[in-house]
Amino acid sequence: MDEKKWLKLMVRLGFDSNIETYSKLQAHYSQKHRHYHDSNHINATLKNLGQVKQLANDYDALEVALWFHDAIYKIFSSSNELDSANWAVDFLKLNNAKEEFIENVHRLIMATLHHAVPSNNDERLIVDIDLSILGCNSELYDQFELWVRKEYKLIPTFIYKKKRKEILEVFLGRERIFSHEYFFDKFEQSARANLRNAIDSL
Repeated sequence: MDEKKWLKLMVRLGFDSNIETYSKLQAHYSQKHRHYHDSNHINATLKNLGQVKQLANDYDALEVALWFHDAIYKIFSSSNELDSANWAVDFLKLNNAKEEFIENVHRLIMATLHHAVPSNNDERLIVDIDLSILGCNSELYDQFELWVRKEYKLIPTFIYKKKRKEILEVFLGRERIFSHEYFFDKFEQSARANLRNAIDSL
């Protein structure tokens, strides 16, 4: 992950460098059980955010949320997003961030649960960014599915296939996978094709 990008964010927020937190995040995203939800994923989401900066209402809150959104990633836990959001909240409180900003970051991270259609502009933006892998070229999408399977390698195949199919069908069943026109135009058609192919292969 880009240390310079982290330091620039800290300056914009008026914080100290917080290199210890950066190093802890780096360590978490480098855990051996991660094959997709790793530092490469964070780098990709931050790059995507930078490309759509003009769409953000609170760019800094979105960037903080992306740095932290998969920080806690335990395969058998149902509270990864909440635990990641709470880490971000603790970090921001230690740095005396404003309560409104803290609450916003927490909401943005929780939006990446993908359990519901996001309710405001920046929630829609972080969800679109997080889901952009669904609309990549078919070769990379196939690799993405392999990475996810590796992360869940302890799950028996018949259970994994059933659960994975259910998850993919939820996204395919939505009226729109991507909310913002930029992501819709760029990824919607390819995402639907990728999802259909992945479901057919399970």
